[in-house]
Amino acid sequence: MKDNLIQYILGIADNSLILGQRLGELCGHGPSLETDIAMTNISLDLLGQVRSYYQYAAKLLGGDATEDTIAFLRLEREYKNVLLVEQPNTDFAYSITRQFLFDFFHLALLEELQNSKDEMLAAIAKKSIKEVLYHNRFSSDWIRRLGDGTEESQDRIQTAINDLWIFTDELFHQTEADKAMVAEGIGVDATLLKANYYQKVSAVLEESTIQTPSIEYFQKGGKNGIHSEHMGYILTEMQYMQRTYPNMSW
Repeated sequence: MKDNLIQYILGIADNSLILGQRLGELCGHGPSLETDIAMTNISLDLLGQVRSYYQYAAKLLGGDATEDTIAFLRLEREYKNVLLVEQPNTDFAYSITRQFLFDFFHLALLEELQNSKDEMLAAIAKKSIKEVLYHNRFSSDWIRRLGDGTEESQDRIQTAINDLWIFTDELFHQTEADKAMVAEGIGVDATLLKANYYQKVSAVLEESTIQTPSIEYFQKGGKNGIHSEHMGYILTEMQYMQRTYPNMSW
């Protein structure tokens, strides 16, 4: 059971780690100072949540494991994040759309994880949910603003939605560790979140005069460690300091 619990924790935490890293790349490049600071704060929120998850995972792993070794010293296939969060910051429309599509899932997951039989996971969820409520409101407001804005802003958001939609279905896929933790009353059955997720996302898109894509085939693989071509570049930058100066301290 311990191995499945560790893998389950990584499956949740890695999403926030990689998305936080992506958002960190935008620091100083936002369309306005206020938006730049807001997205940087979202990145910090996610990384703060990641620390709690990884500290718990390190305790379960024992030995020399720490939050830092889990974050920085794994190989690409050992990360269990979904493909959505590793997609690049093509432009602001892509960055905010990626955030929007993840936020609705993240919020729904934490709402259910609060009821986990694992007291530590429940506590992390309860602590994190207020932050993610803000993330969800922030990204949804931007989708409405840009979708119902100028012709160019609407076109850019529609393009981002069309391109990133293929990664949304993976959010609800279950790994063997996920299934084991659901059976124990520890994990959240993400398949039960799917219908409500698409309903809420589509409602915001409709308000924003954006068309909801209609596709049958989705991309997946990240939850099983099979990532897009972008992941290696993310890890190269993220892991550079730890791998160049092992065991460094400030």
